[in-house]
Amino acid sequence: MGFRRFLALLIVAAIVIGTTYFLMNYKNVTPEVEPTNNEEEQTIDNVDTLIELLDKPVLHDTEYGGVFVDISIEEFNRLGFSFGDSINFEFSNGFKMEDVPYYNGYYVAAGEMLLVGYPGYEHIRLGYNYGDDLWVTANVTEDTLCSIYLNEAAKYLDMQKMRDITYTDEQGDLPDEVFANFRPMNVGNLKENTVYRGASPIDNKHNRAPITDRLLSLNGIQYVINLADSDEEIAEFRAKEDFNSPYFISLYDNGKVSRLDMNIQYKSDEFSQKLAQGLRDMANNDGPYYIHCQEGKDRTGYVCMVVEGLAGASYDEIINDYMKTYENYYDITTEKDSEKYELIKKMNIDDMLLYVTGLNDVEELKTANIESLMEQYLIRCGMTTEEIDLLRTRIVQ
Repeated sequence: MGFRRFLALLIVAAIVIGTTYFLMNYKNVTPEVEPTNNEEEQTIDNVDTLIELLDKPVLHDTEYGGVFVDISIEEFNRLGFSFGDSINFEFSNGFKMEDVPYYNGYYVAAGEMLLVGYPGYEHIRLGYNYGDDLWVTANVTEDTLCSIYLNEAAKYLDMQKMRDITYTDEQGDLPDEVFANFRPMNVGNLKENTVYRGASPIDNKHNRAPITDRLLSLNGIQYVINLADSDEEIAEFRAKEDFNSPYFISLYDNGKVSRLDMNIQYKSDEFSQKLAQGLRDMANNDGPYYIHCQEGKDRTGYVCMVVEGLAGASYDEIINDYMKTYENYYDITTEKDSEKYELIKKMNIDDMLLYVTGLNDVEELKTANIESLMEQYLIRCGMTTEEIDLLRTRIVQ
């Protein structure tokens, strides 16, 4: 009996010790639980401070006046940046800006800063929309480096969604005139089929140059106002394997092309001086005339606005012709997307008209003597009244 009692007591003791050990260790186990909403929000907030691009070389955008950062749009977005974000940037020389929107188009007002990943660009670009050259204002050099940091994800996503517009470089079943954004400016008192506008007939970046060149020939264009290119750039286009613009070259080789090499900074003195020179060239040569930049959209839109206004076009006529470009490229009309149409009109052509005329309100534009105000503007640009009158004899009926 003594041995059995001892064995029983030993078994009981083992059970007690084992149970106690289990309970003590169970209390030390940390259960896996789902994070709270606050913890999730904190994780998202931390992402904003982690996404960055450090010390990248820069390139000068001499055509539009800005700074290319040496990284492709796709590589930049793979770092975690997205269109509609707010970013901060800093150059290695100390110049920096905060809360800059990042878009895939120029969706800010004239003079405002943005980072843009525009379709077709090889790099992301920092600059003022229709404003001063950031390379100059920030004292950037070829040795300058740029760092970009995410400030707030999706802060400007609503504007990105509203303004998000892209076009195709494939013609498909589009008519030549639509694909090339090519048309006569038959508004106001302009002589019929005398002044035309559209895409570049020589820069084939968007696959439109050969088509545009044929349209120049078919419409008997005798003089071209090339807003975009220099002689050096034209030589580069001619040397490319896909070059196929014989009619433009025939005009160019006979001195019938004004090469203005303009940027888009329409409030600058340089832009004003080149605009005046282009219109002098028109006045001193026979038409029909063709005005173009690269897409026939921004610089062309501005210059054609001035020409149309000088020829007595009304506010509505100027607006309708300018917005025809957005129908040709993006299929945007008042009927199909009135909200987007009105936003583009307000931020682009309305702002340009108000700047040129010196007026403060769009309602004033609708009743103003735009022809007189355009003449005053051209005088400020450096043209004489005699030069303006000569231009009128060429283009106004």
